[in-house]
Amino acid sequence: MTETAPSRATPGDALRFAFGTLTVLPVPLTRWDRAAARGGMLAAPLAGLAVGGCAAAAGLLFHLLGSGPLLAAVATAAVPAVLTRGLHLDGLADVADGLGSGKPAEDALRIMKQSDIGPFGVVTLLLTLLAQVAALTRLYEAGPAHGALAAVLAALAARCSLTLASRAGVPAARPDGLGAAVAGVVPRAAAYAVAVAAAAAAAAAGAATGPYHALHTAAALLLGLGGGELMLRRCRRRFGGVTGDVFGALAESSATVALLVLALG
Repeated sequence: MTETAPSRATPGDALRFAFGTLTVLPVPLTRWDRAAARGGMLAAPLAGLAVGGCAAAAGLLFHLLGSGPLLAAVATAAVPAVLTRGLHLDGLADVADGLGSGKPAEDALRIMKQSDIGPFGVVTLLLTLLAQVAALTRLYEAGPAHGALAAVLAALAARCSLTLASRAGVPAARPDGLGAAVAGVVPRAAAYAVAVAAAAAAAAAGAATGPYHALHTAAALLLGLGGGELMLRRCRRRFGGVTGDVFGALAESSATVALLVLALG
């Protein structure tokens, strides 16, 4: 008897997959198949906008309460960690331990699955969070609107990098887990179109304060995605493909690079 191919995912299926796998928001995940994964990873930037919006709201609230730029930055950086249960940060730490181990791919993947965090992971987490808070502090010093926009842009870059990492031709490193579920599900043209649309949205947001800021925000997003691509290339070469931990590392890498570019402009 021939199996019936899964039906095409609806927009609702796509949003449930994106928010149900990439955030802790109470969105029920009703489908776990390739069609839903394709729609979900294409919708990942929308989850990023939601997370970034919450982070920006927290930062603005602290700023309005007179906390000063540093505490506003800490609040902004904390919200994405809370809304993902720290999974992206955990993935970054695991990937750092795997890459730093110097062991063959199979052993490195085993190290990444362990529940503890090694020295490479600890140092990477510390430096990444310090970089994010320092960049956000600099941006809140320039004005609350700059800090809030940076929060949204960083979260958008983080999730766009996941869309790109799910494109056709990127293999999974393991036969199970999130990496296997989403590896190669997004057509290349669609993945690149999402990145272009995100850059255009970033430019439009920056244009509110002038042409330079339009270019600056678009460049920050694109360079953030470039940072994610460098991490993806390294992980593909080292592990043979993507895993859930690799996706977390990509998200944090892209967000951090985007924030640094905004702060240095």
